[in-house]
This record gives sequence, structure tokens and C-alpha cells, in this order.
Amino acid sequence: MTPRLKELYFKEIKPAIKTEFGFKNLNMGPKIEKVVLNMGLGLDGNDSKILKSCEEDLAKITGQKPIITKFKKSVANFKTRKGSNAGLKVTLRKDKMYEFIDRLINIALPRVKDFRGLSPKGFDKLGNYTFGIKEHIIFPEVSFDRADKVRGLDVTIVISSLNKDHSFALLNKMNFPFTKKGDN
Repeated sequence: MTPRLKELYFKEIKPAIKTEFGFKNLNMGPKIEKVVLNMGLGLDGNDSKILKSCEEDLAKITGQKPIITKFKKSVANFKTRKGSNAGLKVTLRKDKMYEFIDRLINIALPRVKDFRGLSPKGFDKLGNYTFGIKEHIIFPEVSFDRADKVRGLDVTIVISSLNKDHSFALLNKMNFPFTKKGDN
């Protein structure tokens, strides 16, 4: 069964963006290629119990097993050793990606305490959008009682587009809750 957001993208959003920007064909418009979730653990990466619980939480959130990232350099000020565990990373593509974005927009983000919207300044020069989530427990898959510590994670949405405006229009049509210019 096709995800609801994917169906909406191909039937409504793609043609709307084509007419809005005057593209010659549908495939010239922006498209989400992948979603990357990153959870940095810092000093807790060396503790196997914490690493295992974070790995289980991220697997429940995404529906995919995360990989363990390692430090590339030793830095004394940050108390890191080359080759030790730095955090966890998951890359979502195709149907899992659309399902995750749908759950993120409609279920997880409205559960954030004092949520005022996502900043529209999170786009890089290529049109990719990155934002942080301070509490991983906003996802209903993670049990609040079982979580030993509230952790944050970074979400990067990789978009193939010509510029930031096209990417913003795509995410806006997907109902991403961006803050308006006058809101503080």
C-alpha cells in the first residue's frame, strides 16, 4: 500500500509546484530524496546499556536499525578517542521516508511542548532542510517511562531542487509547520 503523503505528493503537490514555478515538465520540480536522522551520544556512547537503549528507541521511531557512528579524530578537549562510539544514524528512503515525514508532521511535532513552528532558516544553499528535535520522546513509539534520559536528534531532509525557494514551497505544501515572518 502506498503511503498517504507519497500519494498526495504525486497527485497534488507535484502538479501545483509545476504551475507555481512554471516548470516545463513535472520532473523538474523539487523531490525529497532521503531523510537522515542523527542522534549524538557524546560521552554516553561508551556505555553499552545506554547505546543499546538509544538504538532500540531510534529503531522504533524509524522502523529501521540505526548504524553506530564513530569518532574520526581524537580530541582531548571533548574527551573523544578515535574509533569510539559517537552516536547513531539512520537514513530513510522511499516509502519509509514518506511514512516517517507523515508521522513527524501530524503526530510528533504537535506533541512538542510550547511548539511555535519550525524555523524557515534551516535551509542550506542546495535546498536541504535541517532541524533539531530536543526530545526524542515526542514520538508515540517511545515509552516515556522506559526512556532513561531525554535525548535530542537532528533531522535532515535531503531535497533535489534548484534553490531554497523550491524546497520551501515543497515542504510548505506538505504542511510543515513553519513560523511566519511576524511570529516570535
